[in-house]
Order: sequence, then structure tokens, then C-alpha cells
Amino acid sequence: MTSFPGLGPSSGFLQSTAWRAALALAVVFVMLAMTGWTAVRGTKDDANPLATARTAWKHATFLGRPLPDPNGSPATLRAFFAALTGAQKQQLAARYPLVVGNMGGAPAALRYRANRMAIDDARAVEKRRMGDHRLTPVGRQEAGRLMHRFESMMSPGRQILAFDPAGGGRAAEVFGNLPAAKRVSVVVPGVDTNLSTFERTARATAAPVGMARSLYAAERTAKPGVRTAVIAWADYTTPSGLGVEAATGNLAEAGAIRLRALVKSLPSSDTVSLFCHSYGSVVCGVAARHLPANVEDITVAGSPGMRAESLSGLGTHARVWAMRDSDDWIQDVPYLEVGGLGHGADPVDPSFGSRILSADGAVGHAGYFAPGTRSLRNFALVGVGALDSVDCATDDPHCSTGLA
Repeated sequence: MTSFPGLGPSSGFLQSTAWRAALALAVVFVMLAMTGWTAVRGTKDDANPLATARTAWKHATFLGRPLPDPNGSPATLRAFFAALTGAQKQQLAARYPLVVGNMGGAPAALRYRANRMAIDDARAVEKRRMGDHRLTPVGRQEAGRLMHRFESMMSPGRQILAFDPAGGGRAAEVFGNLPAAKRVSVVVPGVDTNLSTFERTARATAAPVGMARSLYAAERTAKPGVRTAVIAWADYTTPSGLGVEAATGNLAEAGAIRLRALVKSLPSSDTVSLFCHSYGSVVCGVAARHLPANVEDITVAGSPGMRAESLSGLGTHARVWAMRDSDDWIQDVPYLEVGGLGHGADPVDPSFGSRILSADGAVGHAGYFAPGTRSLRNFALVGVGALDSVDCATDDPHCSTGLA
């Protein structure tokens, strides 16, 4: 047998490699344990209840007929629900709350009711997990936070348009009367957005719910006679932290598909405006080329780039607006794309071609939706279509041209 010195069973190379591998596994295990991901050992909690519910839906019949594809076109699903009685709609929502609550084309009010039931189910799961000693202490603490989050989401008057508890979780909430709205604004948030961070008490306008609620109030102030609705759209998987996920476009591409589906499923075909913050602007940039024609404005704030080198590279018919506060740290990121890393040119650079809005009053990367800021007022004016009243950046003569 041929022998290779230095590569035998007792080789220092193999020992050091094995030691490094074991150490790496130990570090990973400790990190997972600390974050609660090792939380349950041997429990029967469903890791993806929405997928499970959709599978059950696809194999079921209703009124003697197969149910439609839950991922079918909004027009097909809209027609299906239109043919049902109120009692039949409620029956389906009660039987498949997660499916109906996340179904584009289902009536908005029915989705709200279905999601309330789905959230209550998820709340019960987290309440049980709080006392499960197979969870780590951190895992039980996280279960408690989620339970309280779900209780808040079930408060009277809240209109949850989408809810998925799997993983970190996703959600969307509506402010205003969505079916009756003539203008719909969609807030697309950035990194570290999940069910735990969907809303917050301190610095509320740094979280999706607070952003959308603030924008809705500002739109009603800007033009009270316009029927508007605002959606806090945290219904895509965002990057965790500022690592490789945030520097690449993979999650943005998946989010763009979901964003286009949302817009196509809206109950009204009237004007839609997108307000995209931080990594959310990457999602909007990727989605731009294939958005429906009723998306007339895309506004980005604190953008790391839109995965394009210029306005023409977005391939969109929509007006593109951009703003950045002078103390936003995002201005220090490299505005380029190399080997899939980075998101391209700076949308606030005049050479990009977007209309540059004033962000006066916004403080830091998360301050654009704060009441009293010019950034929020500009968002609201774009949202209600009062484009001739926006405050442009002083160095952008292009901003207000061609708006009549």
C-alpha cells in the first residue's frame, strides 16, 4: 500500500483540521443555543404552518368542487370568492385562516378576519412555548415577546393583510379603507424586519407599523379629501444585520416577486406609490421593471442602491424620487456592484437621474417617517399626488420639472 508521509491517521494535519471543525461546530451550537434556535427538542410544532395549510387546501373540496390554486391569479381568486355567500366565505376562513389571510384576490375584510384567527392560533403556540422547559431560557423569552406581539396585532381595529409565523415571520398591515382607496401607498422596510420588529413602542416610526401609520396621518393632513390607504408591507424575508445577505440581491429578488404580487392583488386599480427604505429600496429597484402600470411613483430613502447604474437601468415608467439625510450613515457604503456584492449607483447622486427630495428634519438612518420632518411631508405629498408642492433638494433643478 502506498504511504504518504504526513497524512496518516495520527497526522498533526488531520488532528488540527478535526479540532478546528469540532471547534467550529461547538461555536455554531453555542450561538444557536444563545439565540433560542435549539429551542425545542422533540416537539411537534409545525415549522411552516402556512405551507402545511396550503397543502391541505390543495387536497380539499368545497361545495363538492376542488378549491382554486391559492397561488392563482388575483382575478381568478376574486371571481371564486365573489361567487360565495357570506357564510361560505366565513366557513373557508375559519377552516383555512392562514391560506385565506395570505391570498391575493380574497376580499380584504375577509383576509383581516382570517389573519386575526391565524394570529390567535400562533399566540396560543407561543404561550405554550413560554412554559416549555425544553426551550432555552432565551427561547422562552423570545416566545413571550412573540406572544405579546401577537396580542397587540389582535387589538380591535387592526387590519392585518398578511401573516406568516414561519421563521422570523412576515406580516402586512393596512391603514385606511383599502377597497375604497383611490391612492394606495406601500411602505417597504429594510433589514432586520420580522414579526418581533414589525412594530415598536419607543421610536415607533423606525418600525414598519409606525412608518405606515405616520405616513397615513400625514397624507390625510396633506389632502383630506383624497381617499388613501397605506400598507406596512413587511411581507418579505429581509436580511439579518449588515452581513453578506444585506450586501447581495438574493433576498431582494425574492422580495421583488412578492412585492409585484401584492400590487397586482390590490382590490383597486387606482394609483399606487411605493416608499422604500434602506434595503427596501433594493427590493423596489429589482421590482421596478415589471411593476404594473398603476405604480406611478417610487420613492427611496436611505438607499444603499437600487441594483442599477442609472434611472434608465431600472426600466420603469414610474417617477423615481430619492432622499437622504445629511447624517445618514448609509452615505458611507460603497455605491457599486462587484461580483454580486453591492447594489449599484447612488440614487441621490444627480447623475443617477432620480428626482431628489429634501429630507430636512430627518435624523439618522431611521428618521425619515418621523412627524414634523420635511421627509415625511414629501412622502405624503407624493402619496396623495400633490407633486407640485413637494420640497426638492436645493441642488436638483430637475426635481420639479414635468409634473403638471
